[in-house]
Amino acid sequence: MNDTGASSVVAIPGALSGERVDRVVALLSGCTRAQVARLIAAGGVRISNVTVAAGSRRVQTGELLETDLQLLVGTERDAIRAAGPGEVPFRVIYEDQAVVVVDKPPGVVVHPDAAHRSGTLVAGLLASYPELARLPELGCGETDRPGIVHRLDKDTSGLLVVARTPDAYRSLTAQLAARTVRRRYLALACGALEAEAGVVDAPIGRSLRDPTRMAVATGGRAARTHYRVLARFAEPLEATYLELRLETGRTHQIRVHLAAIGHPVVGDARYGGDRRRSGCARPFLHAAGLAFVDPATEEEVGFTSPLPDDLVVVLELFS
Repeated sequence: MNDTGASSVVAIPGALSGERVDRVVALLSGCTRAQVARLIAAGGVRISNVTVAAGSRRVQTGELLETDLQLLVGTERDAIRAAGPGEVPFRVIYEDQAVVVVDKPPGVVVHPDAAHRSGTLVAGLLASYPELARLPELGCGETDRPGIVHRLDKDTSGLLVVARTPDAYRSLTAQLAARTVRRRYLALACGALEAEAGVVDAPIGRSLRDPTRMAVATGGRAARTHYRVLARFAEPLEATYLELRLETGRTHQIRVHLAAIGHPVVGDARYGGDRRRSGCARPFLHAAGLAFVDPATEEEVGFTSPLPDDLVVVLELFS
């Protein structure tokens, strides 16, 4: 939507033709269905200059949908404003009819949660690829994360693939389940790992002491992380630069596994990594490589992302 302050106007894209207007407004604005119902009741939704009387009204391609979000008061209105194209920073490095591969910067949350209702990668993706909104109703994923088949932590940068069609969603989730998607990370770990290469094989579950953290847990889900040493440093603190490959994809997997073997990610204060002496303001973790079979061509494709500038600056401090 084009945010004008008092109202927003958008031409209905072909991908949403035939949808209920209340669902379209919810998808494009970030409003909940309850908020949309109140907005319609207040006369705040119009199609081609005609006030919408019922949320069940179907939209058609090219119709102009106008919403007056000023009718939702105070912080509620501010919280649900949708991100427009360009408002959520991410770089598309590849797209076809089946997938989008993005390079996510640090600080961007992938999908909405209780603490992040706007400014997510999903909001930015929906603004550019509105067809993603149809996937959950077709049985492909959850409504708050359309097209998302895997994720990166808020402060982790790098590569992520998003499905654009039901077939692509099913293909990518099957590849992840079969562990054939190849994901390569770069990390700086505290201390000196003894081996030049190795595998951390330990199940991961919710921490019993802090449910917002993950931990190695006997009853957790199987998790395997392969690592290889790229460089070793002594100053400003002892650290090891690693290349890591995920065999599984559990929440915080690399961070938890490295912390569990006594070598947390530099800058990862949540899991015991040194931030003060390293000068690293976030976990030094970057998703640098991604390879999978493209559902559109049934051929493997691979992508790389260079270490971002903020981590390059940190790495140059080490010797």
